[in-house]
Amino acid sequence: MQTILVIDDNAGVCQALEVLFSLYDLRTLTANSPEQGLALLREEPVDLVIQDMNFSADTTSGAEGKALFEAIRSHDPDLPVILFTAWTDLESAVELVKAGAADYLAKPWEDDKLVATARNLLELRAVSRVQQRLVSERRRRREALAAEYELCGTVYESEAMHDVLLMATRVAGSDVPVLITGPNGSGKEKVAQVLQANSRRADEPFLAVNMGALPGDLMESELFGAEAGAFTGASKTRAGRFEAADGGTLFLDEIGNLSLPGQAKLLRVLQTGEFERLGSSVTRTASVRVLSATNMDLKAAIADGLFREDLFYRLNVIELRIPGLAQRRDDILPLARFFLGGEYEIAAETERLMLRYPWPGNVRELRNAMERARVLAADRRVVPALLGLEDVAPETASPEATGSADTIDRRQLEDALARHAGIVARAARDLGLSRQAFYRRMDKHGIPRD
Repeated sequence: MQTILVIDDNAGVCQALEVLFSLYDLRTLTANSPEQGLALLREEPVDLVIQDMNFSADTTSGAEGKALFEAIRSHDPDLPVILFTAWTDLESAVELVKAGAADYLAKPWEDDKLVATARNLLELRAVSRVQQRLVSERRRRREALAAEYELCGTVYESEAMHDVLLMATRVAGSDVPVLITGPNGSGKEKVAQVLQANSRRADEPFLAVNMGALPGDLMESELFGAEAGAFTGASKTRAGRFEAADGGTLFLDEIGNLSLPGQAKLLRVLQTGEFERLGSSVTRTASVRVLSATNMDLKAAIADGLFREDLFYRLNVIELRIPGLAQRRDDILPLARFFLGGEYEIAAETERLMLRYPWPGNVRELRNAMERARVLAADRRVVPALLGLEDVAPETASPEATGSADTIDRRQLEDALARHAGIVARAARDLGLSRQAFYRRMDKHGIPRD
């Protein structure tokens, strides 16, 4: 049963409120002085405090109420407090609301309004406790994973990213190829580093090749090497990345850009460990674990004849899909603070707009934005104008408006409902959806509305 603590020097007020709340199955504790109230607060679990602003007949300044409120906040910063005021101390009450008080009501109060306010605050308190438990459990899981595995400095708080890293650490010890998929800038190379760091090849070379940054005619020589004179400009013999990575790991980013001849050679290496340099008939071998990444739909590329189906299944023994920031918004602020450094402050309004913004460039865009803010924030305070977010509107920033809502899966819906104790309106807001859109997705994934 939830408990309300009433602190008022008028015994009649305490008795009336105790009777009123008992009608709604709410337990009430009463205290006739700040000292007695604070003592009860230390001894009993309390979910809501209703306190008077004045406790002396010879003053109406509200000073006693302010001191009591500050003591309550010091004891529990998250404990909701309703202030009882008279017109003489209304100004003090307004100041305390700005300082964190939940609400203020004038005496004599309206029963219906007081009960409605109290029940709303108790409901929020219950939701907050559920959320705190979830946050604590997630923190414990993150810390346990980081204690057991090398996560290469990955900064995250979201369940979605935890699931990716958990799977990565589980498959890291095998030599099977892993295909890492996800939008541009979402952190695919970071996950590849985690795979390498926790593998049996952790002390061996780790080489990354950005296939999208190389012209098609240079990709094969980059991967497999070339003899002098093999093509125009090849003035000397050079080893390819497979030779250089022998014994270690090769990360092929943007694998969808590899030419069809290059795909055939890559398939052979994956099958036999054998390859030839361009311009050479000498067969060489290399023991290399291949990790690859793409933001392309490789199945669509296969249908269009641009990617070999047999190579796809060789690369895609294990797939790790990294969601964009729009699907793991819990990571936005931790990443932003990491990129900024501890000496910078992000204004509350900036944080609110950052959580609305869809970040189409994902972690890369966020990092660039924070680097820009470091240069421009003369007072070390990041305001919306520094990030170009002052004009961000809810409808343009929501996942539904940007099309990312279609990727919201059952797990995300259930996690949001759990975080907000089953309150759909708040869970929908958390995911950037309207309540109707949230219900539609519940129906789509078979989640009962009750």
